[in-house]
Amino acid sequence: MTTRPHASADLSSVLTPALLESLRDRAATLDQSNSFPHQDLQDLARAGYLGALAPRELGGLGWDLSDVVGGQRLVAQHAPATALAVNMHHVWNGVASILAAHGDDSLEFIHRESAAGEIFAFGISEAGNDAVLFDSGTVAEPLQTGGYRFTGTKIFTTLSPVWTRLGVFGKTPDGAQLVFGFLDRASAGWSADDSSWDMLGMRATHSHTTRLEGAVVPADRIVRRIPAGPNADPLTFGIFASFLTLIAAVYTGVGERAAQLGAEALARRTSRVTGQPLSHDPVLRYKAGEATLRGITQDTLLRSVVADIVAGADWGPEWFPRLVATKTQAVRTAKAQVDYALEASGGAGFHRAAEITRLYRDVMAGVFHPSDDESAHNTFANLALGPLTS
Repeated sequence: MTTRPHASADLSSVLTPALLESLRDRAATLDQSNSFPHQDLQDLARAGYLGALAPRELGGLGWDLSDVVGGQRLVAQHAPATALAVNMHHVWNGVASILAAHGDDSLEFIHRESAAGEIFAFGISEAGNDAVLFDSGTVAEPLQTGGYRFTGTKIFTTLSPVWTRLGVFGKTPDGAQLVFGFLDRASAGWSADDSSWDMLGMRATHSHTTRLEGAVVPADRIVRRIPAGPNADPLTFGIFASFLTLIAAVYTGVGERAAQLGAEALARRTSRVTGQPLSHDPVLRYKAGEATLRGITQDTLLRSVVADIVAGADWGPEWFPRLVATKTQAVRTAKAQVDYALEASGGAGFHRAAEITRLYRDVMAGVFHPSDDESAHNTFANLALGPLTS
């Protein structure tokens, strides 16, 4: 069973069956050749999907976050790596939407430029930075012009071959402020390193290492200066909310496809002992029922959290744990679904060319997206028991 992602937008008029099938048709080859999905991005852009969150008056589709979450589930069911790549573009657009809903139009340019064909990428992650958005090893040096010069290394920069705008952040030399801005691809002072890009799964994302070597972001593209350390700035909330829910959407979609493959395999395979399809076997029916239970539960959780974001619900200090729980549960569910589907597929599923083996590898990437399991459980424990005192 595949849960049908519902949204207020007419997803099928943009993500048409023909478009989605073409993504699936290319996915295996892209994975095998370790190639970037250039054609996928072009087709999605032509359909208007990269401007989905931009208001209609800015040239976009006028979707809200729940619509895009539904869309990302569909794309992930057909081409997980393409979905994860597009996700990072949608993350910045989601941040712009969340801020705009609260009266802050400072990121309107993201919507406007996305609708015009620009591609936004996420240059935030740094090796060993478990503080994530609350600290940075990248230096943001202030310039007399009001711009900043960024020097540091960003890892897993998804969309590396094609981004035109890179959202980056760094810390001022005095350690007092975190500075967020958007780097134009045409700017000097940066380079991408693809020399080690040969990953277990989600290979087509081409999330290369990006080295900022004095890259200058002009004053008009500096969007925030925030005191270093934990903070409740709306931009910080917007990034966490958009990133975690859209990551959850991708892995929810992967899990949905895996469950579908499992069900199809049980219906197709026949027991030599009974002569009946394995879908009649009581033990395997129980496992299929468990997979369905997991899928419905994840669907309900994701819909609820995204609806609260769109509605502007006030969960106060519970917001971050709820967002982390949604991402954590999505990855756990997807991993369980691919386990079920691989078992249901029998020995044929263990073949390297089988779709389920690719999903089995792809889903492992979810372990590494923030928040990881250790960080997530620390968040949950702090909510339940309070933070540790020194």
